[in-house]
Amino acid sequence: MFHTEVRSKNKIVTIGRDLPAVIIGERINPTGKKKFGQALLAKDYDYVKREAIAQVEQGADMLDVNVGVAGIDEVVMLPEVVKIVSKTVDVPLCIDSANPVALAAALKIYEGKALVNSVTGEEKSLVCVLPVIKEYGAAVVGLLMDDTGIPNDPEKRLAIAMKIVERAEKLGIERSNIILDCLTMTVSSDHNAAMVTLKTIERIVEELGTNIILGISNVSFGLPDRNSITKTMIAMALKAGLTCIIMNPTAEGMRRTVKASDLLLGRDEWSMNYLAEYRQYSEPQE
Repeated sequence: MFHTEVRSKNKIVTIGRDLPAVIIGERINPTGKKKFGQALLAKDYDYVKREAIAQVEQGADMLDVNVGVAGIDEVVMLPEVVKIVSKTVDVPLCIDSANPVALAAALKIYEGKALVNSVTGEEKSLVCVLPVIKEYGAAVVGLLMDDTGIPNDPEKRLAIAMKIVERAEKLGIERSNIILDCLTMTVSSDHNAAMVTLKTIERIVEELGTNIILGISNVSFGLPDRNSITKTMIAMALKAGLTCIIMNPTAEGMRRTVKASDLLLGRDEWSMNYLAEYRQYSEPQE
């Protein structure tokens, strides 16, 4: 069983299968968020600060930071936003970019040990991203896709996971610093998509033992009452072996689902985290 440690300037977050799930706030990302993209283009950093503060106040242990929007120079903007977020809230960051030059620029100024999102099984990604991870001593997310795309089969995704781990370890990146993303696909377009993800998690736990991450909300895209589907997926994935979740901590009931799942999986001694969640967010009783 591996523990992955990430750090901000003053705070350490440890990710592990025997520990409570780690919540990574997803809101500092312009994908599908037109207003946020416009704010980045206008260099409206107050918008970024508000998103950071709101997510931490609502229980995020870490924050994902992504500035990938058309018209932005990521090499300049990513380290700038990382610096602003780090000064605004004291939680570790997940630095999110496919651009290895931008990643290096952000990691160079980051005070702590970041999680980088991400490397893939594509040869170009392995060659360009893994040396950056090694140089800056970061932890890394491995996406289970390669030059042929995203396989719709748990064993093929496992094979990509093994390739990523093997290549990372050859460079001297310890397995404890590798977190694998089993990929959450949309059940509205493939009714077996969630089962493929869950079976992939189980296989990776068996074969590799690494920590596992998911961007969870994609599972319910295009369907009504998305929160119900997403919350159920959270509980099922945590049982399968998920250890950290990229999600919106401000969405109704999401944190409570995580805390209740931790409790039922024996990761919350004396129900302390669940009770703290209940006290903070429950309605006053008459």
